[in-house]
Amino acid sequence: MDSRVVDWDVIHRRLAEVTGAIAGNLDCGQDKMRQVLQARARVLAQPPAKPDAAERLELLAFSLASESYAIETCFVWEVCQLKDLTALPCTPSFVAGVMNLRGRILAILDLRRLFDLPARGLTELNRIIVLSGGNNELGLLADSIEGVCSVTTSTLQEGLPTLTGIREKYLKGITGQSVAVLDGDRLLADASLKVNENAI
Repeated sequence: MDSRVVDWDVIHRRLAEVTGAIAGNLDCGQDKMRQVLQARARVLAQPPAKPDAAERLELLAFSLASESYAIETCFVWEVCQLKDLTALPCTPSFVAGVMNLRGRILAILDLRRLFDLPARGLTELNRIIVLSGGNNELGLLADSIEGVCSVTTSTLQEGLPTLTGIREKYLKGITGQSVAVLDGDRLLADASLKVNENAI
């Protein structure tokens, strides 16, 4: 007998068994898929987990008279290069002047004078940190921008013995790397830092 003779009845029977098994597996697969989707739906329906108790602050760090300062990025509208600064008469010494920022007149404060820090001449390296909050807007002079970092509020120290007087008034805290974090709310809300529009 030729071993190559094909027994078609056996093949048809096996095909029928395989087809039945596949159909059964598909039914089981659909049931399994339904169970998985229901389990995912239950997980997604759970209320969100409570946020980490350690609140984090995202800060823009900058240098000022060889000291490191930072302010929360939520107050930072933009950072731009100092150009076309116009001095204003009859304003406090810490008001460096005003500049035209795309059609908006922006008062520029020199924190070195406000904080009584050693003065350095204005150079092309100076940057303006534009702060905005509510209806208030102002610019802060910075020697250079050091970057963005994140700290937890619980790690902020209250202050340092060297940071007293006017600097302490606008201080939110000190990081572990001795960076003085300024309080954006106080800077923007302080009426004494605002330039009288009639003087412009």
